[in-house]
Amino acid sequence: MESEKTNPSRRLPSLFWSLVPVVALLLAIIGIIVVWGADTAQSVSHYILFGAAVLTALIAIVGYQCSLQRLWLGLRKSAAQILPAIPILVFIATVSATWMMSGVVPALIDYGLELLSPQLFLFIACVICSVVSVISGSSWSTIATIGVALMGIGQVLGFSDGWIAGAIISGAYFGDKMSPLSDTTVLAASSCGVDLFAHIKYMFITTIPSMTIALIVYFIVGQLTPVSVLSHSIEITEHLQASFNITPWVLLIPLLTCVLLLLKLRTVVTLGISTLMGLVGMFVFQPQIVEVLGGGSGVMTDATVVMDVLFTETTVDTGSEMLDSLVSTGGVEGMLPTIYLILCSMFFGGMMIGGGMISTITSAFTRRLHSVNSIVSASVGSGLFFNACTADQYLSLILGGNVYKNIYRRNGLEPRLLSRSLEDSISVTSVLIPWNSCGVTQSTVLGVATIAYLPYCLFNWLSPLMTLLVARLCNRYFRKAIFVNSRR
Repeated sequence: MESEKTNPSRRLPSLFWSLVPVVALLLAIIGIIVVWGADTAQSVSHYILFGAAVLTALIAIVGYQCSLQRLWLGLRKSAAQILPAIPILVFIATVSATWMMSGVVPALIDYGLELLSPQLFLFIACVICSVVSVISGSSWSTIATIGVALMGIGQVLGFSDGWIAGAIISGAYFGDKMSPLSDTTVLAASSCGVDLFAHIKYMFITTIPSMTIALIVYFIVGQLTPVSVLSHSIEITEHLQASFNITPWVLLIPLLTCVLLLLKLRTVVTLGISTLMGLVGMFVFQPQIVEVLGGGSGVMTDATVVMDVLFTETTVDTGSEMLDSLVSTGGVEGMLPTIYLILCSMFFGGMMIGGGMISTITSAFTRRLHSVNSIVSASVGSGLFFNACTADQYLSLILGGNVYKNIYRRNGLEPRLLSRSLEDSISVTSVLIPWNSCGVTQSTVLGVATIAYLPYCLFNWLSPLMTLLVARLCNRYFRKAIFVNSRR
């Protein structure tokens, strides 16, 4: 029997064959977008991902005699990070449905149309999502709750879906990145051996300029966008008030949800309680909606309405075609395509890890890295690549920390520089990749294709560019900010 050292099954794929599945995936997605559009690409992405995963496995097994055990271990590693998101997605679907039918989202839209200045909407939407996300530590919860309401307000005001989603996502991911309650922030700091608050303080150097630029652009766009929708807004408000019982009391549901988020309960528990509150709110605040949906009253009828709202598509006839589309919900059934896509992403990431492709590509990234600019550029580039290959930000952060920690230490660089580079290139860009769990989730929740909102998520794509720029400037003028020993 051959020894382990000479066993050909231990051979890693070449760089060329490691990149083949990734390039094939990207070309397939781009080709479909060019020919049929972003919406079509979104709907068939899970097939493309599954095909890329099968191609990866075939290359590893046929070309490099990779054992099924190694592929299975890679899949387990990927699944350990991604599968916990599935229950969260299910509860996000139920929260969205119950908050709509209980009148929470309609009330927020109604009050928002009355209080928000159209010219300042994008700016204010970004700021609101930033504050809520910093407090809660969760971009997903922020977008699934207040983000959905802001999406509806922005559509009524006449802004394009891309700009609205971009402002919401920029704000939500700013807060997620800077909050000490955020799991990605904690993970980025811990994986690099950096104190949490030292990590957050160090991120101000790149985060504040990126967010400032984003807010300025959102402000200017709001000022330049012609908003002649006053009568339209009044019409929408009238239809909302005719269909739903708009009362400030319904806002107790999101208020109590914020309290639960501050208590740092498990996300699933918080969303589950929020769903329950939404169901109670349906019967307390919107009994007429329940009666219409059930076609009558009675215990069995009410139970049927609850099941329909939670698990199937639900529509309310408001008399306005635009408003009907805003207040319709898909329940768990509407989230199933997203779950399928995430499972296919998990499969693809698992095959890339188990087949050794990730190891080969990271070795190519890290080979002959000596200068500050090359090291930071490689870590940022690797972060984006990990996001694309593993389809999960948590796994990408762990891989990035493991790969680059010793390289930064060997070159005397601040470990905070690494944790910041990973946060800037992974945490905030995950939502920009159509098959990443974050990109899939937020596009589904907001109803906007990832490709459609990508150009308008200014903070998200400015962050990696800013970290590269700041690293270059510090290396030239403020070396003590990036070297552990400033005399280097």
